[in-house]
Amino acid sequence: MNLKVFSSDGTSSKDQDFGIPTFEGDKGLQAVKEVIVAINANARLGTHSTKTRGEVRGGGKKPWRQKGTGRARAGSIRSPLWVGGGVVFGPKPRDYSKKINAKVKALAFSRALFDRAVAGEIDVIESFAAPTAKTKAINQVIGLIAPKGKILLVDAQFSVEAARASRNLQRVTMQEASKLNTLDLAQYKKIIVSSAALEKIIARVSGGNS
Repeated sequence: MNLKVFSSDGTSSKDQDFGIPTFEGDKGLQAVKEVIVAINANARLGTHSTKTRGEVRGGGKKPWRQKGTGRARAGSIRSPLWVGGGVVFGPKPRDYSKKINAKVKALAFSRALFDRAVAGEIDVIESFAAPTAKTKAINQVIGLIAPKGKILLVDAQFSVEAARASRNLQRVTMQEASKLNTLDLAQYKKIIVSSAALEKIIARVSGGNS
């Protein structure tokens, strides 16, 4: 599959064939969905909590007598009907995590990579060269490749200079190739991958590791 390869300064490009696995039909699409759902679920802390009427402070005494006041009957200020009372069926701490086996993860990653490549949303750059940690310099290079939208930069390992130059760009996110996942591939408008990172990614999908 051909991808566009840009020079380090973003001024020139050429098409080059890379060994990205190909798919037919809807194979792997369900895996992509399952993995993205699992990633989002596993990111949830599940620490939300409300108090039941048994946990709310106070309420040991009946607010007023049962009859004769003209008011509705009330047995406790902890009633869910009262402001500050307990919550009925409120959320409690829970574990949202989902397990996905390695084969499904690998299939989803390969399919997501293939879909983005076919759509022309993955570009390759020879390297993220940043001789000085200047945001203006890296922004100029990125602007030549992808003028608009959220961008994911992927490198085998970002240099200190490149990381410093990129981290102040609001629309740019950085990720190392070894940590790249299916959600990363799905949620950015454009993905710019270094040649070194793409080698690692292709070796990863060819070997079936997720």
